[in-house]
Amino acid sequence: MTSLEAFSSAFLDVAVRISLAILTISFIIIVVRTVKGPSLPDRVVALDMLVAVGIGFISAIGILTGYYLYIDIAITLGLVGFLATVAFARFVLNRGRAGDKTIMAEVEESIKRRKAGQ
Repeated sequence: MTSLEAFSSAFLDVAVRISLAILTISFIIIVVRTVKGPSLPDRVVALDMLVAVGIGFISAIGILTGYYLYIDIAITLGLVGFLATVAFARFVLNRGRAGDKTIMAEVEESIKRRKAGQ
């Protein structure tokens, strides 16, 4: 193994570990946002971000272990996450069309916050 190969291997290991640390911090922040989110659309976006962070975790672990089947699993999770986001969006849209009082109150509150400059 040449010195360049040794350096690139060590650099990749450090980069993957740093990315795992950043992904862990973002995961914690997104979970807090999911729990704290003032409205249903905020929670849907937070759940979509959780899927993205999960894809990052799976990919980083795949690179770290050298078992590249994890990358295929991450791609599949991305497709499933996209379908889940579309399903949540249709659910929210149908609740709004039906005149659900909960979603209408959330929309009115959001409009008031935008007008107030929050």
